[in-house]
Amino acid sequence: MMNVSDPKPSSILAQCSIRDGEWLQITPNNDLLQAEGNARHKAVMQWLEQVSVPVKLIGRLHSKGEVKIDGEHIRLRLFPPMDYGFDPRPHDRAKVLYEDDYVLVMHKPSGMNVHPSEASDSTITLANVVADHYQQTDQKYAVRHVHRLDEDTTGPVLYAKNEFALSKLDEQMRSKTIDRKYIAIVQGKVSDQLTIIDQPIGKDRHHKQRRRVSPTGQEAITHIEKLYSSARASLVRLTLETGRTHQIRVHMSDVGHTLIGDVLYGGSQEFYRQALHGEQLTFEHPFTEEIMTVNDPLPEDMIELLDQSGIPRL
Repeated sequence: MMNVSDPKPSSILAQCSIRDGEWLQITPNNDLLQAEGNARHKAVMQWLEQVSVPVKLIGRLHSKGEVKIDGEHIRLRLFPPMDYGFDPRPHDRAKVLYEDDYVLVMHKPSGMNVHPSEASDSTITLANVVADHYQQTDQKYAVRHVHRLDEDTTGPVLYAKNEFALSKLDEQMRSKTIDRKYIAIVQGKVSDQLTIIDQPIGKDRHHKQRRRVSPTGQEAITHIEKLYSSARASLVRLTLETGRTHQIRVHMSDVGHTLIGDVLYGGSQEFYRQALHGEQLTFEHPFTEEIMTVNDPLPEDMIELLDQSGIPRL
């Protein structure tokens, strides 16, 4: 079962507003709207910035006439209908883990990319599945992911439903405040002393798909918690401080504990994919500002691998 914290309004904006169709209706708890003319307009714009509405978004809304002052209310058109951007296509293994008016968290199954690699790619992706979900639930949002997972990695993927949410969540990605925890089954017995890998990662000049530890690469930090270890394999929990391509796979391979099934980095072929799962996603809700934690249970194929490897289940 999934475990999600309920978003409870803690932001000033969330406490004094409700959604009304395509609009967010705000009733300020002060005398903001008592002024007249240009003074009121200026005060409203300044107040919106103070309650954390992104400045660029305020400017775009204002330029399109989508900021309105109506009696005791300020109205922002935060939920305009938009094209999905991808063809809706269903998939029974991709499931909704959490959803509200601002965010969607989807479980991505193995063997599925987050979005098409090329415009002509006809393979079903999570973007197609999200578009199908929106269509089936009569929602008209553009499909916009906040982060990605590798094709064969399972776990939660975060989507922003509107510009407001996307702006706030993108800022969290830039400031590295979105926390992602992973579960991996790796080769060999992991030492108790292996708790962090701080090694830069760059492209592998000899293999287009691979990355490697490189002194000229980008900073990459992975935190490691050993959960169980035998002579043959170990179960570890990994937390990313940075989000480089293939970061966990590169780091674990570099220290001699390649993920089981990760043949790209020299892993054994006893599992059909790299044994890596996104266990937990934590972020600040873009509207309520509450800390959200979304858990995604370990998929059946990795549970079976634990049993085969003699590792106790979580």
